Amino acid sequence: QTGWPVNDFLFQFRRRQKTIDLVIPNIYFRTRPGDPQERSVKRSFSDSVLYSLPITSIHPERKTLLVDLTPLLVSDGSFSGLASAFPWILGGSYGVDPQKSYVSDAQAFPLNVEIESVYGFSGGGDLFFPLRSLPDQRAFNLSVRYSFSQLPTNNGYRHRLADERVGYFISAYQNLSNQNRKQPFIRYIRRWHLEKQDPTATVSPPKEPIVFWIENTVPLEYRDAIREGILMWNEAFREAGFDNAIEVRQMPDDATWDPADIRYNTIRWSNSFPSFPGIIAMGPSRVNPLTGEILDADVIIDANAVRWIKAEYQAIASQAQSQALSGLSQFPFNGSLCSNGMKVPYLKLQEILKSNPGKAAQLSLPAGQFLSGLTQVPDHELCFAMVSAQQAKFGALSLSMVNHQLPSGEEMKTFINQYLRYLTAHEVGHTLGLRHNFRGSTMLSPEELNNTEITRNKGLVGSVMDYVPVNLAPEGMEQGDYFSTVVGPYDKWVIKYGYTPIDALTPQQELRTLRKIAAEGSEMGLSYATDEDTFDFIDPEAKVWDLSSDPLRYSQWQMENAKGIWKRLNTSYLLPQESAGDLRDRFDTVFSYFFENAMSLTGYIGGQTFNRNYTGGKTGTLPFEPIPVEKQRQALAMLGEYMFAEDTFNFSPQLLNQLAPSRWTHWGAFTTIFPLDYPIHERVMLVQTMVLGDLFSSERLARLRDAQLKTSSGEALTMAEVFDTVQDSIWKLDSNAKIEPISSLRRGLQRQYMSLLVNMALRNSNSLENARTFPEFIIAIQTFNTPEDARVLARYKLRQLRDAIANTLNKQGKNLDTASLAHLEGARDRITKVLDAPLQSE
Repeated sequence: QTGWPVNDFLFQFRRRQKTIDLVIPNIYFRTRPGDPQERSVKRSFSDSVLYSLPITSIHPERKTLLVDLTPLLVSDGSFSGLASAFPWILGGSYGVDPQKSYVSDAQAFPLNVEIESVYGFSGGGDLFFPLRSLPDQRAFNLSVRYSFSQLPTNNGYRHRLADERVGYFISAYQNLSNQNRKQPFIRYIRRWHLEKQDPTATVSPPKEPIVFWIENTVPLEYRDAIREGILMWNEAFREAGFDNAIEVRQMPDDATWDPADIRYNTIRWSNSFPSFPGIIAMGPSRVNPLTGEILDADVIIDANAVRWIKAEYQAIASQAQSQALSGLSQFPFNGSLCSNGMKVPYLKLQEILKSNPGKAAQLSLPAGQFLSGLTQVPDHELCFAMVSAQQAKFGALSLSMVNHQLPSGEEMKTFINQYLRYLTAHEVGHTLGLRHNFRGSTMLSPEELNNTEITRNKGLVGSVMDYVPVNLAPEGMEQGDYFSTVVGPYDKWVIKYGYTPIDALTPQQELRTLRKIAAEGSEMGLSYATDEDTFDFIDPEAKVWDLSSDPLRYSQWQMENAKGIWKRLNTSYLLPQESAGDLRDRFDTVFSYFFENAMSLTGYIGGQTFNRNYTGGKTGTLPFEPIPVEKQRQALAMLGEYMFAEDTFNFSPQLLNQLAPSRWTHWGAFTTIFPLDYPIHERVMLVQTMVLGDLFSSERLARLRDAQLKTSSGEALTMAEVFDTVQDSIWKLDSNAKIEPISSLRRGLQRQYMSLLVNMALRNSNSLENARTFPEFIIAIQTFNTPEDARVLARYKLRQLRDAIANTLNKQGKNLDTASLAHLEGARDRITKVLDAPLQSE
């Protein structure tokens, strides 16, 4: 179906006297057939009995049993897992109303039975995630499709063992019969059952290809791009010895079959109201958990993927995202926060609450609002939807404003088709068993990115399984492809590992060949890093939304692109049918893109490369290698130039006075009431605070401390150098030079930096519950548990700053304007009180 996949599990019906139990068998622990331990395993590890249903009747001849499944399919939703899948909607604001719930449909196909239930929900709505598309927030119906199918047995499929250097989803269990292994886990990759028609041929068509049907709901103008995205994978399958392993067919308008029939793998088109959380595409599959065999799959593409590019919904989309985390801030750049800035504070908050269980109860409003918002921070897939939409919107905006391309122009069509092709290839990759590879984007140099002779043969990126930003050439360079049009070297290698037929009798006998293929990754530079490798943000080049082998230079290009579009926005760029709200949306789109690239710089400070390919030193690399100190200093200098510089956010009054919000006041319009004008100081302060907080987070400072022991003498960026560089960048006080008025934006940045030092110096554990703004909350949470060396440095830098301010006031105080004088005197007095204050114990 075109809905959200909720749950997938193996279950059995077991008769127990006059009842039928629905049981999830425990397949985590297994033994070889005939092993005496099998009896012990059954006693030691329980199955999970979810439901017991009474037997209604027994057929007198067939002896078959009749059971009423209605209590199972129409209950509180626990069987389907709705509450755990949608906590932001169903966490407590809504409940299942049995009087409104019923079984609505049933279908029987050769290999599966489909039953659809309608759950009636009643409640009062949710503050953070209201269902904006409802005519009345008090109630809604939710259709849930249950798909029952029998697992295949003895179909000739052979398991394939996994290797952690190669990115597949896996099915794992413990083999308790093998006492000689260091650990009892057996891990199988998830893959399709492909066999060659001619096993002796180097390349052969498969006996049964993987067939995807493009559903007849897909708009005509996008079918070719989607077809090409699917077929991109055939080049990779040739590396594994298969010719045309994947076929694409078009579902006719008068088709006699139903996409719910699991014999058909489909590419489906959905239409949803643009909201948060949301998706733009997904590629779920159904897998035999006993073997890892993929049985069927569907890819769902949402129409908003294209609508956001065309800006048909631009006002709704940006405002829906702004409303989504309303407890955090009226901030329109939540996609960037989601993928970069918010993940570390979120994980850190969980650790704080885990070690201090009473802390959550102590938080009062507004800190409690920030907490509520942070606990709803979504996973990678939802972040992907938000940031991918923002990336695509910025690319389309750049085409329009820099290259003067109309939405109906050929170049815009090329942009959309390349985006859909990449998006489809990414999701089809998931249906082939592949996980994300967030190192896939670092293959080409920045200059090579726009050379189509390279990108259309080798690929724009090493893997389409990365989250890849739009490739935009800097001004003065000819534009190449916007997104990859072919699969990359990693994609070919990973398919080779998973699908190459190997002449062996058992999975264990395949290991020698598989290890040889896996070792090719380090030889060819095909490194792999997936979701769990990125959560700690330790490796700045194993992340989402970066591009090129020199991400620092690429980010610099993109920030310059953003600044160039800001300048063009000064001349409005509104069409006759557009309003000031459209200009405001464009301004925020550029702001989001700028912030996304600026946030990528902090990861280099104290960063390390994490390498999965380490095999005892044979490759010459270690699992962890510090980022070269020159790169760290380059990133620090770029932060000073692009984030902390005096003139970075100097927008013209003409532009700021045009940034009016949309004034439509109807359902789904999210009308801005307060503030009506554009809150430029709050927006800039939040962006700068997010970067400052991440740069001086306790985790990053601890890594800088540890780096002294992990690098040769003089080759590490010291904590002191980071403090010195940032303070010199933000507080430029020269008592001998002519002093200029300190701008309001500059004063705000200086206060935030000072607050950060104060929190560290005082061990201010109460700052979390005392936070009154989201920037204050971010500073409080990022400085929690700061290393002692950093606390001492913070006090040292505060003392330095106080003396510099006092010296400036003594020599040039009489030449200062009133606002600047008050600011400096206030800063001096605050620091003096802080240095005299007692330290708090934690």
